[in-house]
Amino acid sequence: MIRNALGSLMGLIGAAAAVWSPFRAWYDGRLGRDYRVQELFGSTGITDHRATLLGSILLPYLVAAVLTLCAVLLRSRLLMALAGVVVLGFSILWTVRQGQAVGSLTVGDDGRGLGDGLASAFGAGALILLGAVVMRGRPARSTRPLPPTTPA
Repeated sequence: MIRNALGSLMGLIGAAAAVWSPFRAWYDGRLGRDYRVQELFGSTGITDHRATLLGSILLPYLVAAVLTLCAVLLRSRLLMALAGVVVLGFSILWTVRQGQAVGSLTVGDDGRGLGDGLASAFGAGALILLGAVVMRGRPARSTRPLPPTTPA
């Protein structure tokens, strides 16, 4: 029970961090919510066009947060692991596409380069996955048939 509570708490904190991360700077001071999800999969790659809030990178993180919430309610390790993979997958995909768009990625203290929003997204995905590892999940159902009862 303690492991489920601890894993659930870790997953929920990770989900909150994942949803919060697009509202912080991702690259060169540009917020994560400014990147369109379509840019990650299209042939044009990352552009300077602004995204609507629900058309931005926030959308997959909201889906992952809902998956995490369902995983907590159902005590499902698999569902929570899926949510962590979604967060990490979209973060990695964005990093690759951004690197292709600018030629190389930099990290800097002056607001240029990779920002703390992306670091928050990576940490959130890792925390959700760690929560899935910590959780015990639901108890296994016994597959053995019950012994027959004899009338007294």
